[in-house]
Amino acid sequence: MSSLRLNALHITHYKNVSSAEYQFEKPIHCFVGNNGKGKSNTLDAIYHLAMGRSYFSSINAHTIMHNKEFMRIEGHFAREDNIERIECQLKRESSKAFIRNGKKYNRLSEHIGLLPTVMISPADVDLINEGSQTRRSFIDRLIGQADKGYLQQLIQYQKILQQRNALLKQMGRFAQNAQDTLSIYNQQLVQLGTPIHKARIDYLTAFDPLFQKRYATISQGNERATLVYESQLKNSDFTTLLEDAAVKDLQAQFSTVGIHKDDLLFQIDDYPIKKFGSQGQRKSFLIALKLAQFDMLKKSTSVTPLLLLDDIFDKLDEQRVAEIINLVHESSFGQLFITDTHPERTADVIKQTEQPFELHSL
Repeated sequence: MSSLRLNALHITHYKNVSSAEYQFEKPIHCFVGNNGKGKSNTLDAIYHLAMGRSYFSSINAHTIMHNKEFMRIEGHFAREDNIERIECQLKRESSKAFIRNGKKYNRLSEHIGLLPTVMISPADVDLINEGSQTRRSFIDRLIGQADKGYLQQLIQYQKILQQRNALLKQMGRFAQNAQDTLSIYNQQLVQLGTPIHKARIDYLTAFDPLFQKRYATISQGNERATLVYESQLKNSDFTTLLEDAAVKDLQAQFSTVGIHKDDLLFQIDDYPIKKFGSQGQRKSFLIALKLAQFDMLKKSTSVTPLLLLDDIFDKLDEQRVAEIINLVHESSFGQLFITDTHPERTADVIKQTEQPFELHSL
């Protein structure tokens, strides 16, 4: 088992961070300072380099500092015995360039899985509050870090789905008869979607015990948390679903069935956490989910991921902070990056890990 480490970070015009350079020699690094100083965005720069995307911004242009024409971030990572120099550049009105050891990626998906990383943030509440797309993306990113073939299948599936939806719209608007073309798209969706569905089931089957263990520890076994994978393919094969939905799809002018409708339900004692969960239960659920993600990535990639903790001491009670500190104290982590507004509080908490750490004031 090897650990992933970030040795150096260079930031230029990334969100509200004008310019910053860091050398990271300790296992734990804490970015401390008042709100608006760029702490979360510094963590986001690390996540962006590892995962190929911002954790907080879905639109690339939003990662460029206001009134600037470009952004650039660079990180030097140690993975096993290799040094990986990762660079991301983005100019306004241009596509993003992602570069590994001086060579630009042809496809960004090639990068996913190289640098396993987990972020725990107050923004994770979106997993509970937002729609099924947010939870599907969470599952897909988890699987994608361990299985590059899965990502390629998913990209192809989305491409065929878009083409099928465009055809349905044409057929509806212009009363075109294009059943032969529609049949081809159906076959392609089935060929791609069926193994994606199986991969999700297999992954969540392995993931669930890790989640259960983490949640039981945090909640001290006071209630039962469950993850329920919901899919239209659960009780019917994909081909039959598409055939049965043919008329409905033509009327709606888009594809109403398929793995793009899957969801991951979050429940406490068999009730939806979104409707019935307390604030404490929601926090426990999300922390357990992310720590299980850490455990699963470590298991599936044989690399201990980076762990990024954004503003969690301000939002969590002692019991939940203690679970994260125990993770660190067990030496099951690799390298930890934390943000907080109170340097004294951060130092007091981190001292409990008995690990060397460094504070970076912003």
